[in-house]
Amino acid sequence: MEKIKNIIQASVDVKNKILQDDKLMQTVKDCVTILVTAFKNGNKVLFCGNGGSAADAQHLAAELSGRFYTDRDALRAEALHCNTSYITAIGNDYGYDVIYSRLVKGIGNKGDVLVGLSTSGNSKNILNAFEVAKEKGMITIAFTGESGGKLKRLSDHLINVPSDDTPRIQESHIMLGHIICQLTEEQYFSPL
Repeated sequence: MEKIKNIIQASVDVKNKILQDDKLMQTVKDCVTILVTAFKNGNKVLFCGNGGSAADAQHLAAELSGRFYTDRDALRAEALHCNTSYITAIGNDYGYDVIYSRLVKGIGNKGDVLVGLSTSGNSKNILNAFEVAKEKGMITIAFTGESGGKLKRLSDHLINVPSDDTPRIQESHIMLGHIICQLTEEQYFSPL
């Protein structure tokens, strides 16, 4: 019982650190504005991650392309790893490090947004995708752990959760991602 409480408390502690970080709160707010602007301009939002972060990427893309709280039209958002035939072919033929960058090169456009989730901030395939996105004039948002890793220098906007504990980081990624999805939905679909 005590171990369970300690794990929950660790998660709460990370969220309390986030709550006190005004710079991080401003970055989250800025990301909402970026997504709303991209959608209003006819652009799309692409998500990428590995493992649990891939699951979170897919989850957040679904919140935008499906619905969050309200019945509304779909927003142009997708997770880049959902085509397993593509992922396995490119991974096999070219290498896992380029699975996302090749797709970003092919379907990314200036003004689109690339959101990468990596607890370490050092996932090579996401770094490569961010480099291609920058070349194409896309906006990059990284969800990472505390240091930001190598993604820090490639990100236009860095959401770096103040922790180095992977499960606690991922729990906060989904919380912050949900906030961004909720506020994006509200602002995009609210009547002026």
